[in-house]
Amino acid sequence: MMTEIETSTRSTTQLQGHLARVSDMLERHRQLEDQARRDELSDARIVDIRRQNLAELQDEIDKLHSADVAHVLDALPPEDRLSVWQLVKADRDGEILLEVSDAVRESLLADMDAPEILAAAEQLDADELADLAEDLPDDVIHELMQRLDAPEREQLRSAMSYEEDQVGAIMDFEMITIREDVTLEVVLRYLRFLKEIPEQTDKLFVVNSENVLTGVLPLKWLLVNDPVRMVSDVMAVDAHTFHPDEDVVDIAQAFERYDLISAPVVDVDGRLIGRLTIDAMVDVIREESDAETLSRGGLREDEDIFASVWKSLRNRWTWLAINLVTAFIASRVIGLFEGSIEKLVALAALMPIVAGIGGNSGNQTITMIVRALALGQVSPANAKRLLRKEVGVAVLNGLIWGGVIGLVAWLLYGSAALGAVMTAAMTLNLLLAALMGVLIPMTLIRYDRDPALGSSVMITALTDSGGFFIFLGLATLFLV
Repeated sequence: MMTEIETSTRSTTQLQGHLARVSDMLERHRQLEDQARRDELSDARIVDIRRQNLAELQDEIDKLHSADVAHVLDALPPEDRLSVWQLVKADRDGEILLEVSDAVRESLLADMDAPEILAAAEQLDADELADLAEDLPDDVIHELMQRLDAPEREQLRSAMSYEEDQVGAIMDFEMITIREDVTLEVVLRYLRFLKEIPEQTDKLFVVNSENVLTGVLPLKWLLVNDPVRMVSDVMAVDAHTFHPDEDVVDIAQAFERYDLISAPVVDVDGRLIGRLTIDAMVDVIREESDAETLSRGGLREDEDIFASVWKSLRNRWTWLAINLVTAFIASRVIGLFEGSIEKLVALAALMPIVAGIGGNSGNQTITMIVRALALGQVSPANAKRLLRKEVGVAVLNGLIWGGVIGLVAWLLYGSAALGAVMTAAMTLNLLLAALMGVLIPMTLIRYDRDPALGSSVMITALTDSGGFFIFLGLATLFLV
């Protein structure tokens, strides 16, 4: 049986293959056109060559899944991206716009006129339109509202009324509801009458005459029970339900914890208003992971890898400026001990080790704390205990690895005192790294900020400056 790693590797290889083929076709298309112009062929002949090349490229694009087309668009430079986008069939525009990154979607929509955007949007369901709505021009939204029927219009308004990180913004309105006072045979006949059920349907929602959720009927229970039994006898009354104003990240964790495929969304009165599905939760988990990775490096938003220099500069300059300031502070710390370094040159060779190990240890701690915060495992009640544990780990690591590097320093420079200073400095800097690794994300949480925001930059700056000061200070005090 194929393992998850093998499946992931094969999927990645296939995506790379699709991208390589499309890129090769685009390059060949450019070369053939350039050759045709050099040969001074007629305009009609050049148009014919272009049509043949683009037909081959379009055949390749048509074979790809919409998600794979989105991956190709994300990975192409802007000019090639627009060339491929113009070859995508109009009936696929909407679903591909949902799959591409936010930055790429913005560039694709900028290349479309209002009728094209409307045509793409009309292919989508209300919950999908809500995902796209914030990127659409106001006049397109207004026109779209006019074209939707009353139920769809109300669903779209409902989804758009919630913040993007709330359940209501991503809930699905396509679901099957049944009554509890009918037999399973009636339910089966109803499903056969529908001929098609919404994707990710693993259960039916049982409601009363006022649309209040009274239970759920898993499809597997429907199939294995006697058709003459009543729904009320078979259904589960303790289903996991969620509210539209809950945080999607918390709900995604609940889906993972309880192995859910779909779940009902109810209002404060218990009325069924929508459902959540596992595919939406997977998107939430991926986006949260991407956002955390960007935040840790000080990036504020998803950036198109082929964005303009100015746009990339605006996204990155803040934390680079902060890093520059902290690096200057670290250099001034070293400057305070120039006399000590001149008298004992070994300090210059050894001090980067103390700072580097401290930064690495701090990043380990901060990564663990940020993950624990995301999973809801850290609270004010256990924060002190967690801090004590991290301090203990730091002290032991400092004594062990500081002792090792201290022994090496003794052997290299023939000074037992230098080795002792190295051990002490390593231990103290690891202790500083542990404290900051816990306190930085906890402080950010206290002020309602993302605990991963710039955490890697801050911990590295603190352990660099702190490591230099501790090591050079101890060396000055005991050696020079």
